[in-house]
Amino acid sequence: RSRRKAGPHSGSNHSKDLRTHRPEALYGALDLGTNNCRLLIATPADQGFVVVDAFSRIVRLGEQLGQTGRLSDAAMSRTIDALRVCANKLKWRKVTKSRLIATEACRMAGNGADFIARVEAETGLALEIIDRETEARLAAVGAEPLVEAEAETALVFDIGGGSTEVLWLQRK
Repeated sequence: RSRRKAGPHSGSNHSKDLRTHRPEALYGALDLGTNNCRLLIATPADQGFVVVDAFSRIVRLGEQLGQTGRLSDAAMSRTIDALRVCANKLKWRKVTKSRLIATEACRMAGNGADFIARVEAETGLALEIIDRETEARLAAVGAEPLVEAEAETALVFDIGGGSTEVLWLQRK
C-alpha cells in the first residue's frame, strides 16, 4: 500500500514520510454519514500524519429516511457490512486511539439510537452520534490546514448527504 501524508504538507516526498512517522501510535477516525462510511487510520509524523490505511464505502444509510423517519433494514444491513470491514481494519492495525462518529442520519432517525446499539453488538464498534455543532467544529479543524496562512478569515462548507454545515473561520 502507498502511504500518503495528511495535513498541510501533503505534497511531500513519500520516502521522507516513511522515515518520519512513528509507528508506535496508530489513530483511527470513522465517520458514518447519511450516504458514506469512511475510515482513516494514521500515525503521527513530524509535520502531520502518515495515512497507513483508509476505507470508504457508499452505504446509503439515509435511504428512505425522509419518507419514513427511520433507517431501513436494507440500509442498516449494508452499513453494518461496511462497519465490519472497519472494525477488522482497526483490530488488525492495532489502533491505539479512535473516534467513531455518526452524523445526520442517526441523529434524525427514530431508530438511530437502536441502530447504534446494534452496531456495537454486531461489530464491537461504539459509535457516538454527534450533534451539528460538534460536526461543524470537526469540519473546521479538518479544513484549517487548507486555508492559506495569510488568510485572516475563511468560509467553509461541509456538504454531506443529510446536512450541510456553514462555518466562518477567523484567525486572531
